Amino acid sequence: MGISDAEYEAATRRGELMKATWPAAIAVRYDAVARRVVISLSSGIDVSFPPCNAQGLENAGPDDLATAEISPSGFGIHFPRVDADIYIPNLLQGRMGSERWMQARELEKK
Repeated sequence: MGISDAEYEAATRRGELMKATWPAAIAVRYDAVARRVVISLSSGIDVSFPPCNAQGLENAGPDDLATAEISPSGFGIHFPRVDADIYIPNLLQGRMGSERWMQARELEKK
């Protein structure tokens, strides 16, 4: 079953709002010296984080992290070797995984 014109138009509006609200990823790399994933955003800001703090990347090695891909929208980073994803709006809000995963991490710290 296809989508209706109204659904398509609504999705297009949501996409335009996202582009106006959030910066998109324009580059991603793994800095092996600093042991951090570095994402360059369209706003001119670079964001970096240790992979051990992101769901799905906890056990990823340098080769796994070096193959990261930016989604066509620029709002996602995919790590194909470990089948993990980072959603840029969540990253910028400090959410490095699902709510359940984040809660489990908090419990581990206690």
